[in-house]
Amino acid sequence: MRVLVIEDYQPMAMALKRGLREEGYAVDTARDGLEGKQKAVAARYDVIILDLMLPKIPGLQLLEGWRKQGMNAPVLILTARGDIEDRVQGLNRGADDYLIKPFQMEELLARLRALIRRGHRVKSPLIRIYDLEIDTITRTVSRAGHPIELAPLEYALLELLAFRRGEVLNRTQIWEHLFDEESETTYQVVDEYVRHLRAKIDHGFTPPLISVKFGEGYQLRDD
Repeated sequence: MRVLVIEDYQPMAMALKRGLREEGYAVDTARDGLEGKQKAVAARYDVIILDLMLPKIPGLQLLEGWRKQGMNAPVLILTARGDIEDRVQGLNRGADDYLIKPFQMEELLARLRALIRRGHRVKSPLIRIYDLEIDTITRTVSRAGHPIELAPLEYALLELLAFRRGEVLNRTQIWEHLFDEESETTYQVVDEYVRHLRAKIDHGFTPPLISVKFGEGYQLRDD
């Protein structure tokens, strides 16, 4: 999943970037409101982490503009302001959640997971498709009761396909969710990750769940 962090305090931004990447997220950063505005419309993000106190364009102004333009990416506000009025303003202008600084990384990750599930209209943290089980909290996978070890990007790919099961996703759509602006890979790398994932998820099991739609993309079967 791909996250945009808009935070002008660089130690905080770098700590968030490092922590999120360790959890398998693709992370882009912006250090002011203008850069954040430009990046938010240049890619499709699964969630945006937005500081309120930003130079050039304030966080609330950014948020209000996005919602007026119809951008529906979930937005988590980070704020040092604990006032009820500030929180209410953020929620009224289109924020999906907020977190008051200082905070624990575990809480931020839990809120992100909930927002991403909500953005993909998935209610339960445990996804079941036939005999495949994906625990989005522990990031563990099993099929027919057998644990399956996945590399971080393989898990991210499977989670994306599961969130959008039944849909055919092309290389571009998948790449934009799995890789951030610093990646030097091309869209073709998606084929390689899908091949590795199919070998782990489908080999030795019935029915096969990940299908290739030639000329279109990849699909995880729906129930």
